[in-house]
Amino acid sequence: MDKQELLEKIAFNVVQGRVEAEDEGFDPGLEGQPAVTELVEQALEQGIDPKEIVLASLTESMEQVGEKFERNEYLIPDMLASAECVGAAMDILSPHLMKAGVESKGKFVIATVSGDLHDIGKNIVAIMLKGAGYNIIDLGTDVSPERIVQAVKEHQAPYVGLSALLTTTMRVMGEVVSKLKEEGLRDQVKVLVGGAPLSDQFAKEIGADAYCKDAFHAIDSLKSMAA
Repeated sequence: MDKQELLEKIAFNVVQGRVEAEDEGFDPGLEGQPAVTELVEQALEQGIDPKEIVLASLTESMEQVGEKFERNEYLIPDMLASAECVGAAMDILSPHLMKAGVESKGKFVIATVSGDLHDIGKNIVAIMLKGAGYNIIDLGTDVSPERIVQAVKEHQAPYVGLSALLTTTMRVMGEVVSKLKEEGLRDQVKVLVGGAPLSDQFAKEIGADAYCKDAFHAIDSLKSMAA
């Protein structure tokens, strides 16, 4: 298989949500055919640049998935299946990218705030940012402001992402911003917030740097912050 065909095949399987050969896709008859992990390994064996695999196969395919999601052709589980493919591909590619001297775009601490156990949105954002080249420190769900601030300190992370799906827990995000101020860290950290009940207005109220309605929006916000 030539390089172009292989890169397209990886992208196709990300859109189909197929991590391994035994996985079914959205289209019938794909089971048993090589999927993302097998194809990424094959691409590396053929000497394809790992950075090219990320850009041509993973980033572009997740943009397609985002468009399908916005057109209501894909639901959250479909998007999560594709994000898992990107996560699996990045696990294989990370050591090669490091060897190739591809620098991380920075450490990104991410957490669902205390009192909230929802993690699907957070997981999608974490996987997408990993695919975009950020070093993700995922603290999980129900995380206290103290622990989030501690992680920012410990890892000297320039970015923190906070998620909440409940109106009762979104207020905790404001506590995180206050705590960063108390610790003298606020000026060194960009705070991105996301979750269904949030809005731009709420992000401004608590002093966050950006409200991100989804993973694609998060990547765009980070790009504009870095510009």
